[in-house]
Order: sequence, then structure tokens, then C-alpha cells
Amino acid sequence: MAFLPIQRREMERLGWDAPDFVYVIGDAYVDHPSFGPAIISRVLESHGYRVAIISQPDWKQDDSIAVFGRPKLGFLVSSGNMDSMVNHYTVAKKRRSADAYTPGGEIGKRPDRAVTVYCNLIRKTYKDVPIVIGGIEASLRRMAHYDYWSDSVRRSVLLDSQADLLIYGMGENAIAEIADALAAGQPASDITEVRGTVYRTRELESVAEYELLPEYEAVKTDRKTYAESFYRQYQNTDPVTAKRLVEPYGREYVVQNPPSLPLTQAQMDAVYALPYMRTYHPSYAEKGGVSAISEVKFSLTSCRGCFGACNFCALTFHQGRIIQSRSHESLLREAELMTADPDFKGYIHDVGGPTANFRKPACKKQLENGACRNRQCLFPRPCPNLDADHSDYLALLRKLRKVPGVKKVFVRSGIRFDYVLAGKNEVFTKELCEYHVSGQLKLAPEHVSDQVLRYMGKPKNDVYLRFVEQYEQINKRLHMKQFVEPYLMSSHPGSGLPEAIELAQYLHAHHMSPEQVQDFYPTPSTISTCMYYTGLDPRTMEPVYVAKNPHEKAMQRALIQYRDPKNWALVREALLKAGREDLIGFGPDCLIRPRAGAVNKAGPTGKPGSGKPAAHGGKPAHGGHHGPAKGRTTSRKSAAPPKKDVQPAYLKSQKKKK
Repeated sequence: MAFLPIQRREMERLGWDAPDFVYVIGDAYVDHPSFGPAIISRVLESHGYRVAIISQPDWKQDDSIAVFGRPKLGFLVSSGNMDSMVNHYTVAKKRRSADAYTPGGEIGKRPDRAVTVYCNLIRKTYKDVPIVIGGIEASLRRMAHYDYWSDSVRRSVLLDSQADLLIYGMGENAIAEIADALAAGQPASDITEVRGTVYRTRELESVAEYELLPEYEAVKTDRKTYAESFYRQYQNTDPVTAKRLVEPYGREYVVQNPPSLPLTQAQMDAVYALPYMRTYHPSYAEKGGVSAISEVKFSLTSCRGCFGACNFCALTFHQGRIIQSRSHESLLREAELMTADPDFKGYIHDVGGPTANFRKPACKKQLENGACRNRQCLFPRPCPNLDADHSDYLALLRKLRKVPGVKKVFVRSGIRFDYVLAGKNEVFTKELCEYHVSGQLKLAPEHVSDQVLRYMGKPKNDVYLRFVEQYEQINKRLHMKQFVEPYLMSSHPGSGLPEAIELAQYLHAHHMSPEQVQDFYPTPSTISTCMYYTGLDPRTMEPVYVAKNPHEKAMQRALIQYRDPKNWALVREALLKAGREDLIGFGPDCLIRPRAGAVNKAGPTGKPGSGKPAAHGGKPAHGGHHGPAKGRTTSRKSAAPPKKDVQPAYLKSQKKKK
């Protein structure tokens, strides 16, 4: 086994006169199956093609793209494992300080909109060479899309990049089919029937059975048209039921073929059995390596796809809703490979995928009939046809625990607690607590307001509370002190200051200090991003409140972390603006205390009246108690509930019956 060549001298040592494909990527070259470019290049190699890698070329230098000369069959282009704009910018559009996919974390090694820039660079040097683009950046920009960073609707990246073909989703089958067609002498312009691809054409006579979307100028200028077009695309993401889609652009058209069929278990096993080096190229060692490998190097990918279909997640557009999984034998072989690595300390960091506890399609109908177009598997409640069964996943985890050299197997990629509760018993939660959690279980309730959760496509808050109660009771029976660390999101469409305050009250009542808070990030091709841009829920076309003002978004985020003294002024401003002066004071239900000199309508008890300021500021109002250690949550049962006069309805409904 060896790395694929990233320098000309490495190619010459292999005896190649030229590669069949040159793969241009925005990441450092990491030959591990958690990295998309590694999978695509190894798949091509397994089909007999020679692939050379140009990693992070200097896009300001024309000759940086000519390291290997002209490839025999074409160029492949990907921004890497991340969208280049998300990689570069925070949700506040500020430049990030480090890049985990670049040696030493150095920033500035790839351009903004990397796919487009790399392709245009190739076109300057090689006018007629076939170019195929793929990866997450291309996949989610395959049709007209809202671009958060420019606050505009941009064209399909296929047009802006001047590429010939775009592969969307997981592209193993598509890239092999395209490579075979190019090797047979077929012009790239004639490769129009491959599933999971997008191409451009000037006429529609040869395009069979398509659905015509609104033209680009219409979706660019009219938000309602954009929402309608987006939802038609969303309903055509299933490989069984999807139609071919056509989007007009003046005198030409962008044509999206139906998605690739799911990989069979044998096919998926074969992909993960390819001869990966399982680490970064050794030339990066002197810069400290590539930090993105650290968490995935000793993790196992057991599945693809997600029928959870959260509205803020792009997985429905990229991997689809039908679960594909590897065999136990395949995963056990990879685990054994890990144990031979000198850096392996006995801990498998994760066994999962987009959702760890999904190992098979949601129901028996999906493989034959596809995922339902107008119905979700888990939202707003589990479908009656859902087969909530953890037996296969449990059997896999038990086998992995017995692999010689393995001390502990963690589950860190997240679980769907509503899917757990839909099961027949508590066996999964018990084994999760006993063997696969290390002190804290990370869950993603995202919010507590049922209104916001509805716009997120997430289960109601009482579902999360029921799972937490089950988790705590099992840990108590096992005599284990383990907690829940919730992931929370601020400023999602549907969330205003009242909903943010509702979340802050919940955290206060439960003595929680969340470390993980994410301000909603409008990335391409999600229902939530469509809501953000249009102010409409594309599923119903009803108006949705959207917080777009940066200051309001800052207030919503500050409310979640109201205990932090740095957030005191923002929290106070938010409470006053929402008319919730009752939460400023010294009472047990108050979020913050007044500060000396601050003009406030609330008295020292938290009730309107005296306006008397306090001599100390920013501390929590419940007797000076700062709550548990940072990032930890206490038992729901041990949390002091708010008083009746301010207790939100969602907490009232959860009071224990005496």
C-alpha cells in the first residue's frame, strides 16, 4: 500500500507518463475513508485508473494546476470535506482563526468558493479537458440556491465553475460510470444518463420524463417562487421516487438526474475495504499534521443516510433518507486494523454515522417504494410503520467490545432519542449507559419551545425530557454518575426573543450551563435556510418569523448563556425589550441580578416596584449558586422548578405526579 502521488516526482517513481485523472482538492491529502476525496480516488484506483492529487493549489498561480500536466481523461474537483465558505467563516461572517483540514491549522490555503475558483483556473490552462465536480460544496449548490455570504440567490455551481458534470451525494457509483464512459472515448457532453449527476444542455428534446422548475430569474427575484421551487427539489431527493428536474437559465438548462441508488451492504463493505493509508500524507508531518484526522482516525462509519431529516440539516439533499450500513464483519476487520496502529490506545471513539443508532431503513417499504414524499419517519411523531429496532446495533457494539486490544467503545456521533423511545424496551439505553458513555452523553434537543422545534422538524420537548428521565433512572440503577450535554441552537427560524427567554428559563430551572451553543447557520439546500431567506415555510407556505438583525441574534445567543457575566448587558436588554423585567432581580426565578447604576423597573425580588439596584452584578439570582461544572447538566428531578407565577406551560406539563 502507498499514498497516491501528490508531487510529480512521486508519479514518475510509479512509472506513469501521465495520470488518468488529476484530483484537485481544497483539503490536505488525508487517505482515510472519513474523507470524501480518499474514497473517490481509491474507488477509481480499484477500477484500474491512475489518480494523482493536487492538494490546496495556489489559485493565484496558473501553473499550480499543471503539476502533473494534462490528465488523460479529466480533472476532478472538490472543496474537500467541508464547504469552503463554512470552513472560512463563522455564522457572524467573521474569518475563522484555524483550518483543521490544512497542515498545522494554517488558514488561507484555499480560496472562497473553492470549486468555482479551481475549475476556472483549470479552464485557463486546459480549455477542453473534461472537468467533474463533486463533494459537499458542489452537491448542495447543484441548482439555484440562496447564498448566505452574499445574501443573494446564485446560479448552479455547474455554470459558474464551467465544469462539464456535477456529482451530487455519495458518488462511488457515479464516478466509476463516468470514468468508464470517458475511457471509452465518450465526450463529457454526451454523458447525460448517470444517476446522481447534473449536466447542462441547450435543448430538451433528448431529456426524457422531466419536471420543469421555475427559471433562474424568477427564483432569484421572487421569494415565494424560490420557496416553491426549493420544496419541489426537496421532494425529489429519494432515489426510488425522484423525477428528473430541469432548471432553465435563459438559453440553456441545468438537468438533475435522479439520485444514485443506495449502496448494497456488499458494495459499502467493498468501499471501506480499499487500501487506505488511514492517515495524512507524510509530507505534512513537519507542520504538525492535519488535526481533522484526530477524532475520526479511530472511529468507525457504520451507516450512511438519515431518516431523521432535521430541517436545518443538508443530509436529505446529500446522502438521502434511506439508511445504508456495513456488515459486522467489515466493521470488525476495520477495528482489528485500528488495534495494530501504534497510536491506538484501546479506545474506539465512535461507531455510527449521521445518526449512530440508525442501522437499517426506517421501514420495510423504503427499499422498494422509497421514502415518503410528504411524510416524515419521526416528525412530528414516529410513523406507525417505523421499525424501531436496536438489536443489530447492539449486537455490533457487543462484538466490538470483545475485539482484543479494545478497552472501550464510545458512541459519540449522536443518537436520536425519539427513535430510542419508540423501541420496545430500555435495553439499548441500559447498554449505552453501561458501556458506551464516558461521563457525558451528547444529545441534540436543539431547543425547548415546541413552536421552534416544529420549524426545526424535531420532536416536542417532552420527548427529550422523557428520554433524559429514562437515562437518569438507568444510571441511578447502575450506580453511575453520568450526565447529558445538550446541543442548543439560537435564532433558528421561528425563534424570537420570547422563545429564547423560554429556553433560558428552562436552563435556569434545571441548573444547566450549556457549553455547546450554535447560532443557526443558513447553509445551502436546507428547509431552514429556505425559511431564513424567504420568511416562508416551504412545506406550508405560511409566514415564519426570522431573526436576521445581528444584534437580536446576539441577544438570543446570550440568553442561552445568561450566566456568563460578559452577556449581562445583552441579557438585560433582551429581557427589557420582551417586557420580562420580572426576570431581573434577586428572586429564585430571576435570570440576572441588577447592577449598581443600572436603571431597571424590577425591584430586588424580581417584581416590578422598587427599582432598587444591587451592588453586585452579573451573578445568577438563585442564592449565588452557579450551577454544576461547565457543560454538565444536573438531574431534571433535582432541579428547582420555577415558581407557579412564572412557570412556563412546558414545565408545568412535566411536573411529577405525587
